[in-house]
Amino acid sequence: MNDQPFASVTTLEELAGALPAKARLMGIDLGTKTVGLALSDIERRLASPLETIRRTKFTADAARMIDLARKHEVAGFVIGLPLNMDGSEGPRAQSTRAFVRQAAPLAGLSFVFWDERLSTAAVTRELIAQDASRAKRAEVVDRMAAAYILQGALDRLARLAVVGIAIFQGPE
Repeated sequence: MNDQPFASVTTLEELAGALPAKARLMGIDLGTKTVGLALSDIERRLASPLETIRRTKFTADAARMIDLARKHEVAGFVIGLPLNMDGSEGPRAQSTRAFVRQAAPLAGLSFVFWDERLSTAAVTRELIAQDASRAKRAEVVDRMAAAYILQGALDRLARLAVVGIAIFQGPE
């Protein structure tokens, strides 16, 4: 983690321009009972499931997430924003925004919202296709959904870099 003050909620494009080289991003799938976490590689090309936090209290949940971010030298967060199918925001999106408002000052890093519509459904379909048991799906779906969310953002960063809109590797 860096020593700069809380950088707020930003766009993926703005975050990309501010990222140092070889800095990881953390993906977050915020649920009502769990928080799925994923981590990018240092080149920000591949997202991998990291951990599922069983939600208890905000303070404990945020502390665990921030501890993992520090341990893995994360430079920013990509959090799934659960929009309704028509693109509007409902109670779950409002809850996600509230979580970020509380967590961002503690983390001292930028958060980017990423449309997560159907991410859990896509991950669940893939797990079913792999013949994963219901118990196994329940165990891994949240952190895999976080990886799915983060991978979408990483793919967008790569496309931006190709067309020269953002500096993918950031300053040295």
